[in-house]
Amino acid sequence: MRILLVGDVVGRPGRRALRLWLEENRERFDLCIANGENAAGGFGLTEKIVNKLLSYGVDVITGGNHTFDKKEIYQFIDKYPLLRPANYPNGTPGRGFLLLEKGGVKVLVVNLMGRVFMECLDNPFKRFDEIYEEVEADVTIVDFHGEASSEKQAFGFYVDGRATAVFGTHTHVQTSDLRRLPQGTLFITDVGMCGALNSVIGIEPKEGIERFIKQLPVRFKVPEKPQLIQFNGILFELNGEFKVVNFERIFEVYERREDGSYTRRESPV
Repeated sequence: MRILLVGDVVGRPGRRALRLWLEENRERFDLCIANGENAAGGFGLTEKIVNKLLSYGVDVITGGNHTFDKKEIYQFIDKYPLLRPANYPNGTPGRGFLLLEKGGVKVLVVNLMGRVFMECLDNPFKRFDEIYEEVEADVTIVDFHGEASSEKQAFGFYVDGRATAVFGTHTHVQTSDLRRLPQGTLFITDVGMCGALNSVIGIEPKEGIERFIKQLPVRFKVPEKPQLIQFNGILFELNGEFKVVNFERIFEVYERREDGSYTRRESPV
C-alpha cells in the first residue's frame, strides 16, 4: 500500500499544484490525505472547494486552526471525509478522526492540533491515547497541526511504534527530517505546502513584509497568477505487515506558460 500525505493547500495556486501533481502521478499512490484548511483563499473551506479536492483524488481532508474560518462549514462538515482537530472540546461540530478501508486495509486518520503558540485546545497527546484505544486499525496516520517543531517532535516520539506515520502541518515550510523513528513510525516535522513558490507561506510577500515592519493587522492575499507554484508532500510504501519500507519527500515546482497553463520544471530552484 502506498500513501501520499500532502501539505497545507493554500488558495487557488495550491489547488492547481495539487491537481497537477495528482493527475501526473495517480498510479503512484493508493490513498491521499491532504491538509485543506487554507484551500479557500488561504482561510478555511467552502463546500465547492471540498468537492474539488475530492475530485482531484484526495481521500481525506484534514484541518487545523483555520478549519472554521468560513462559517458555512457548519452546514457540510459532516457530509464529507473532512476532519478538524480531534482535541477540540466535546460538542464541537465535525469529527477529529476517520476510519476508512482501502483494499481491505483499515486506515485510521487522526487530526490533532498543537498548543504551543496556538489556540489552547485539549491535550493532543492524551487525545491520541483515547482514540488509539478506541479504534482498531491496521494503519494509523496523524496530521499534527502545530507551530512549534519541538512539540511536533515530542509527539512523534510519544506515538512511536503506535502510529504508522506522523506528518506535521501548519508552518507551510517543508523540513528535511523525514525519517523512521526508533520504533518504526515515519515522521516529518512539517510536510510543507501547496501554493505560490515566491510567497510568504503562500501569501503575497508585500503583505507579509508590511506586517513585520508596521506591526499592524494586514489583510493577507493569496497571489492570483503566480509564475511558479509548488507541490509538497511525502509518499511512503507499506509492506504486508503494515511497516514502512520506502519513503520520499516531494517538492515539485510548476511554471506558468504564456497561455496561463502550468508545466513542471525539471529543477525546483
